[in-house]
Amino acid sequence: QVCGGDISKMIKAIMVINTSGKPRLTKFYEQMSEAEQQQVIREIYAQLSKRSDQMCNFMDGTRYWGKEAKIIYRHYATLYFLFVVDNSESELGILDLIQTFVETLDKCFKNVCELDLVFHMEKVHYILDEIIMGGMVLETRMTDILEAIYQQKKIESGENPVQAAKGDIKNFFTEFTR
Repeated sequence: QVCGGDISKMIKAIMVINTSGKPRLTKFYEQMSEAEQQQVIREIYAQLSKRSDQMCNFMDGTRYWGKEAKIIYRHYATLYFLFVVDNSESELGILDLIQTFVETLDKCFKNVCELDLVFHMEKVHYILDEIIMGGMVLETRMTDILEAIYQQKKIESGENPVQAAKGDIKNFFTEFTR
């Protein structure tokens, strides 16, 4: 709560569900019990599974969020990537955000597939957190997202960031004193 008003999350939830209804990624940005989350996933999948590919990629919200939310999704191969957002969000902007997320996953996994989401869940969540944090969009430029992932990978691979920084400082002073 800020200045007496409520801050509502622009993005309420992100899910990746396969065509059999199994959730492969879920991220809820609002407090809800595990049972409520499972109910929302079942409800959304029930709606999605009845829709043809020729229908638009927008649906009304769930019983949980009511008319305060809408579901925006894209269907790629065997996966539905969907965002539950508040009504103030631009549908086309969210479709663009889904596209950015999928393209980033494609770059990181060389043609992402369902198994990548299952076996590399931590990395997928890290990528998502580079794009969205706490229901708010942080970054939409893929080059910046990939750079952050690359920097994290360097740290994880054992490169000593302190040593690298010392080398940078040494080079800086060497060039400065020339």
